[in-house]
Formats: sequence, structure tokens, C-alpha cells
Amino acid sequence: MSEGNKEWYVVNTYAGHENRVKENLERRIETMGLQDFLFRVVVAEETEIEYKNGKQVEKVQNLFPGYLFVEMNMTDEAWYTVRNTPGVTGFIGSSGGGAKPFPVAEDEIEAILRRLGMSDRKVNVDFAVGDRVKILNGPFAGSEGTVEELHDDAQEAVVLLILFGRETPTEIGYGELEKVDL
Repeated sequence: MSEGNKEWYVVNTYAGHENRVKENLERRIETMGLQDFLFRVVVAEETEIEYKNGKQVEKVQNLFPGYLFVEMNMTDEAWYTVRNTPGVTGFIGSSGGGAKPFPVAEDEIEAILRRLGMSDRKVNVDFAVGDRVKILNGPFAGSEGTVEELHDDAQEAVVLLILFGRETPTEIGYGELEKVDL
């Protein structure tokens, strides 16, 4: 089967059991030889740093409790394997009654993967360090600034904005910026 049919699906699990279900599913993929149909299983987790009693503590937070993201070719065998993995309660986007689910929109899953630092899709930008850019969305929408740094891995630019009379470096996603022609 070609990789052209690879799409992302959201799998519902028992809350708090996401990592256990991920391990079970990965083990089943391995033992059943389904590597050509089931590719990546992702639990959307971020590490946050908190300060408690003056000490720095790392805390892992699940962005979508009770859900996994599975990249797969939707074949009968792959669908059956995921559905019948212990801890899986179903797919999101399926009407039930044996209907296969709809995949997650590519831009939605891309935003999640980018947030987790797992995106393999790069955005080509038409601006470079030193260029004037306009901010399209967010709290600084409509403001203009100068690009100071580009971080392709995070898909962000550091833009110098004039805030309260001072130049202030601000990190802004590539998708929120537009080059200003002088």
C-alpha cells in the first residue's frame, strides 16, 4: 500500500491512560506486522516548568486528555487493530455502526505537531532578517516591525516591535507575518 493514503485520526481513550494505550497500540503494530499501515502514535504532551517552594519542577501536561493521534492508512485491518486495542473507546469523527472515521484536517494536525516540535513540514517565507513585516493576527495585529531572527525549527521569527517607546523583541509564528514592501 502506498504512503499516499497516510492520514491522521483522533482516537478516544480513557482519560489518564493515553500513554498506556499508545504503548499497547505500538506493541500490537509490531507483533501484527502493521508498520505499512500504522505509522505514528502521538500523545500531545508538553513539558511545563513550575516553581514550587522556590524549586523548579518540570510537569508534563496533556494538551488533549483522553485522546491520541494516529497516523495511518485506513484499511479494514488497521482500523480493526486500533479499535480493539485495550483502552481505546473509539475514533472521533465516526458516526458509529461500523462507519470509518474522517481524518483530521491537515492544517489542524500540522498546528498540533508544530506545537509539539514534531512537524516535518516547513513553511517557506518571503521575508528575511532585516525585512519589515506586518503582523496579521493576535494582540499585535496591524503592527509593523523588523525581523531580527528566524527560527525555522519552531516556524517563528523574532520581530522588533516598538512598544511603549522601546524596541521589544517578540516571537511570532511565520503564518502570522507578511512582508511589507517599502
